Amino acid sequence: MVVILHNIRSTHNVGSIFRTADAAGCEKIYLCGITPTPTDRFGRANEKIAKVALGAENWVKWEKISRTTAILDKLKKEGYKIFAIEQSKKSIPYNKLKIKNFKVALILGAEVDGLPPAVLRRADKILEIPMRGKKESLNVVVAFGIVVFNLTNK
Repeated sequence: MVVILHNIRSTHNVGSIFRTADAAGCEKIYLCGITPTPTDRFGRANEKIAKVALGAENWVKWEKISRTTAILDKLKKEGYKIFAIEQSKKSIPYNKLKIKNFKVALILGAEVDGLPPAVLRRADKILEIPMRGKKESLNVVVAFGIVVFNLTNK
């Protein structure tokens, strides 16, 4: 399983996703658009990510990608099924997804804006976590944790 982060702004969220991805056994994280990376352009550690990731940023492979749609197209050609975690009229509850023998790419979007239509059109399925309270969404890291562990336990 690989993870794609589209324009995630918060270094704390990125660090937490690295840590959760490591715990779930994810192979790689693609950091797209404005998503910060564990190192800067000079190779220096991003201390804010490192503080939360607790070393996972050193174990989970990662790659910086400028355009999210480009990596989605590449992964589809490599046989990955793309699952977006997003609220949408076309979404299905995350726990209703039937997993077969295929490679999985989970994509998460920006904290406020979510995923744009160009990204959602490339998804094989859009997964939603049903909300029962008054709030309409969860923190991106919490949503990732719920879905990734559900998928790894199937």
